[in-house]
Formats: sequence, C-alpha cells, structure tokens
Amino acid sequence: MRWVNRQIGPSQRFALGAVPIALIVLFYLFMAAQRHAVNPADKILPLPGGMVQAVSALIFQPDPLSGNLLFWADTLASLQRLGLGLGIATLMALVVGLVLGVLPPMRATFGPLVTGIAVIPPIALLPILFIALGLGDTAKVALIVIGIAPVMIRDIAAHVTALPREQIIKAQTLGANSWQIMIRVALPQAMPRLLQALRLALGPAWVFLISAEAVASDVGLGYRIFLVRRYLSMDVIIPYVAWIAILAIIMDVTLAFLSKRMFGWAHGANH
Repeated sequence: MRWVNRQIGPSQRFALGAVPIALIVLFYLFMAAQRHAVNPADKILPLPGGMVQAVSALIFQPDPLSGNLLFWADTLASLQRLGLGLGIATLMALVVGLVLGVLPPMRATFGPLVTGIAVIPPIALLPILFIALGLGDTAKVALIVIGIAPVMIRDIAAHVTALPREQIIKAQTLGANSWQIMIRVALPQAMPRLLQALRLALGPAWVFLISAEAVASDVGLGYRIFLVRRYLSMDVIIPYVAWIAILAIIMDVTLAFLSKRMFGWAHGANH
C-alpha cells in the first residue's frame, strides 16, 4: 500500500507524534549531560533537576516583596491579557467579516483599509501604542487585537464571499433581506471558519503578548523570561517556554474539540 493511501488511527497518531518529541528531549538530555560533565556549573543547558528546583521556588514559595506565588501570578496575568485580546479580535472578526463578506459595497469601501492594516508589522506599532495608551494592559491587549484581528477579518470575509451564490439567491427568493441573509445563511457557515481562524491566530497572539510584556510590564510570563535572561537563568526560561507551549496546546486542542462538537458537519464524515 502506498503511503499516500495509509490511514492513521488515533493511537498510531499519538505514538508517531511522540517519537520526534522524545528524540528532541533525549538529545537535549545528552547534550546537557555532556556539558555538565565538563562544567558542573554550566547554566546554558540545565539538567531537569535544576529546572525543577528553580521553578518550584516560583510555584510554591511566596515572593518576599509582593507575597505572590510568581509562577501563578505570571500565568494569570498573561492569560487575562491574552484572553481579552483574543475575545475582542474574535468578535471583531465575526462582525466585520460578515459585513464585508455579505455586502459588496462595504467590502469595496473598507476592504482595502483592513488589508492595509493587516500587512503592517504589529511589533512596529508597539512604541506608538505605549505612547498613546500607556504602559498598562490596554496597550498589550491592543497589540494582540491589531496583530490578529485584521487577518481573521480577511479570512472570514473571504470565506463568506466564497459561499455559493445559489444560497444567497434562494434566500432572497424566500423573502430574506440582507440582515437575514447575514444571520441565517452566512453566520452558521462562518462559525467553524471562525474557530479555525482563532486556532491559527493563537501563535501570533502569544508572540505579541510576550513581546509587549518583555518591553513594559511588571508581571507576566514574557516579563519573567526577559527578567531572568540577564542572569542566564535557563533553568527558569526553559520551563516557562515549555509552560507557554503547554497552555497554547491546551487552547488549540480545546478549540478543535469545540469545533468538532458544535459543527461536526463542517469536518466531514471521517471526524
């Protein structure tokens, strides 16, 4: 049987997916052991025991100045900023994407503006946001929104525009106006695409969040990573990066589950 025709079951997918991850971990452990054999005080590739010890202090020991458990305070602050930014961007993508996709005059008027904003590197706007909105959470959330909302809007608008014209004509034949077509025809078919667009936006959203926290913040996962880098504290940086990856994977898996659960028709019979 040709490889292109082979079907992989859930258990096989899990096993195959675990192989490269295990190889990377084994390679890291090998390199770390080699470096520590030469220099036991090496800080570039810390051993697992050193990482557990360093992160445990942040997880379980209150900070002497603030009294907070820094690991959880950082996680909560970052998730609040990220969640707010994703929520605003998703709502904007749904509303504006539907309007641009269903109404050609609106698409012709505002489509170029959305495209222009989408191609601007969001990081380049960070100094402007800090000057205009201050150094608080507002600027950080705004960076996430500006970074992902235009791309999501373009995706939803293009998806709605590509809906079969026959559906629009049939709805009008039954007496539907533009508003009803938007809500009854376009919206249900745009929702699975919206969740897919949100999944694709998770990576860039984390990048914008970490960048903003690194520049100006006093709490957050990005802030902590860039704070300890000056001490070459890889025993903190690597676990924090791994924790960010775990959070992102959990969010992605949750969105995929919700999409299949709520909109199974959009995933085909094989799902």
